[in-house]
Amino acid sequence: MIRMKRGAGSRKKVIIVGAGPGGLMAARELAEYADVTIIEKGKDISKRTCQVLKGKDCIYCNVCNVTAGIGGAGGMSDGKLNLNPLIGGDLIDFLGMGRTQDLFDMVDAYFVEHGAPDEAPHVPSAGLEQSAAANGIEFIPIKQKHIGSDMLPKVIGSMKKDLENRGVKFMLNTTVESLTARNKKATGVIANGNQLLADFVLLAPGRSGSTWLGEQMKKYDVPIKYMPIDVGVRVEVPAVVYDEAVKTNWDPKFRMRTPTYDDLVRTFCTCPYGFVVQDTYESGVGANGHSQRNCRSNNTNFAFLSKIALTEPLENTNEYGSTIAEQAKTIGGGKPLLQRLGDLKKGRRSTWERLKRSYVEPTLRFVTPGDISMALPHRVVTDLIEGLDMLDRVVPGVASDATLLYAPEIKFAAVRPETRDHFETAVIDNLYVCGDGAGVTRGIVPAAAMGIECAEGIIEKIEK
Repeated sequence: MIRMKRGAGSRKKVIIVGAGPGGLMAARELAEYADVTIIEKGKDISKRTCQVLKGKDCIYCNVCNVTAGIGGAGGMSDGKLNLNPLIGGDLIDFLGMGRTQDLFDMVDAYFVEHGAPDEAPHVPSAGLEQSAAANGIEFIPIKQKHIGSDMLPKVIGSMKKDLENRGVKFMLNTTVESLTARNKKATGVIANGNQLLADFVLLAPGRSGSTWLGEQMKKYDVPIKYMPIDVGVRVEVPAVVYDEAVKTNWDPKFRMRTPTYDDLVRTFCTCPYGFVVQDTYESGVGANGHSQRNCRSNNTNFAFLSKIALTEPLENTNEYGSTIAEQAKTIGGGKPLLQRLGDLKKGRRSTWERLKRSYVEPTLRFVTPGDISMALPHRVVTDLIEGLDMLDRVVPGVASDATLLYAPEIKFAAVRPETRDHFETAVIDNLYVCGDGAGVTRGIVPAAAMGIECAEGIIEKIEK
C-alpha cells in the first residue's frame, strides 16, 4: 500500500504510553504520519544497565529488577527473539498465521537493522522432540535468535536514537495517571498531573502495567478478560546438564501435564551459561534470568511454571498472583527465596550451610535460603516437583538434589481488553492497546508485532 506523508500543519497527534517493544515499534511505523510522543515512567536504557564487571568476571548487581524504562521489561532481558508465532501469546488467534509471521519477520529485520546479530536463527533437530514425546513431554521446535543482555542495551539505544531522528518525542520518568476520553473517543492522558491532548492513544504499559490497564478499561466500561498467569520458580543447574538441550534449541520449550493434577507445566526463558537476577512485581520480589554473548557463568537457568486460571468467585488472576508474591516477599524478608530441590522434596528449608555442600553455586546471592513450600501453593509445588522429575527423563540431572530453585517467578499478563480490528478497544474510539500488558502477547517479538498492527490501524484512520 502506497501512503502519502502529510504536511506538518495537518498531522495528527498520537500518544503512546510505554516504551517497550510494542510502543517503540508502533512509533517507528507512525513517525511519518503523525506527531508521536512516547510517555514512559522509567529511565532511558543507558541508565538501566545493571551489569558490574570485576576483572574478567561478570557480576550482576541487585537493580536488575527494573521493569520500566526504554525497552520495557524486555530491555533488561537477555534478548531472546522467538520467531515462531505459536510461541509468545495468542496473536495468531486475531491475525492468522500468515499475517503474524509477516509481522514477526518485520520485527526480526528491525532488530538486525539496529545491531542485533544478522545470523541464521537457531533451528532445532528432531532428536529432542522424539525423546520428549517418548516420555510424555511436548517439545516445541522453534526458530530463535539470541542478542544477549550485554548487547541488547545498545540495540535498544539505537532504536531510540532513530526514533528521535524521525521526530518522535520521549517523556521519560513520567507517570500516566489516567486515560481521558469524551463521547466514547480517546482525547489524551493525564501525566504527572497534566492533561496532554491527542487524537489517538496507544496503551502499551507492559506486563507490570497490566493492573493499571485493567483499571483504565473499567473506568470507561471496556470489557476485560482475566487471562491465566504462570507461577513457579527459576531453576539453576550446571550448564553441562543442559548442554545437549541448548545445542538443539537455545531456549528449548518443554510442556507437560503433571500426573497428580493434570496441570500444564512448562519451561520458559532458558538462559544458557547465564545469571539469575532479581525481579520486581507490584506486590513483591521474584527471580528472573539473563544470559550474555560475551560473558558466561558455569550454570544454566530457566523458568519452570505452572499455569493458573480462575473462574468463580475470583476471576482476577493478577490479584491472586499478587498475594503469592506478597507472601513470598514476607517469608524471604524482601528477597527471593532459594532452596535446593533435594531439601524441598525432604520437607526442610535450605540454609547457607546446606547450600555450600552443593556443587551448584548460585549466581544470585541476594536471596534468603528457605522453604519454597511456605510461599507457593501446595498444588504448584506438587506440579513443580513432578514436572522436574518428568523433565529429568529427557534432560538427565535436572532433578538432582543439588538443583537450585529460586522463588517466586510469576508471569503477570492477565488483563485482555475487548478489541476490534487492529486492537482498537471495543468501546472507546481511537484507543488502542498492545503488548504483554494487554494480555495477548508474551515476549519481545509478539509485543513488537502487535505494535505494528496497532500502528497500521491508526494510519488507516489518519488517511481517511
